[in-house]
Amino acid sequence: MTTERNQNTTESDLINGCIEGNRRMQEELYRRFSPRMYAVCLRYAGNSEEAQDILQEGFIKVFKKLESFRGDGSFEGWIRRIFVNTAIEHFRRKKYLTPVTEKEENTIEGSYTSALDDLAAKDIMALVQQLSPGYRTVFNMYVVEGYSHTEIGGILGISEGTSKSQLSRAKVILQDMVRTFLDRNRG
Repeated sequence: MTTERNQNTTESDLINGCIEGNRRMQEELYRRFSPRMYAVCLRYAGNSEEAQDILQEGFIKVFKKLESFRGDGSFEGWIRRIFVNTAIEHFRRKKYLTPVTEKEENTIEGSYTSALDDLAAKDIMALVQQLSPGYRTVFNMYVVEGYSHTEIGGILGISEGTSKSQLSRAKVILQDMVRTFLDRNRG
């Protein structure tokens, strides 16, 4: 019966209840959105423990900022943006990204071909998880979240060239990992 009642709680009631400090509504918001937000965190994290840390930090921010939700767009989209930003901040604090010189930037070629078409989404995510944190963060921001290199540079405090090189290197590494994965699974 509790589950049935929770499913009938409107988004508006849920938001207002959380703002008022209603513990049951806060738990319901967490239950509704934590699985999807955990998936976002896991894309950026190196392991499940790190993803859990980002998840907890993200929900703290959601609850603190809940009064600022204006209803422009979807509530889930608003929450997701907080989690993406939280994950990005997490990696920016850790300084995983290494700047490149202009000479290095000019020598990086994007010879990436779409071998990813042969893989299932879960296999691709498993391979992306194996990238170093810097490569993984830029890859996710550019490929998954749709940020431009200029935006990534501004958010992470790196040059646009460094963002491009991190993405290019991530793609080359992923391409090698995909080939290895496919060779292993064909034979």
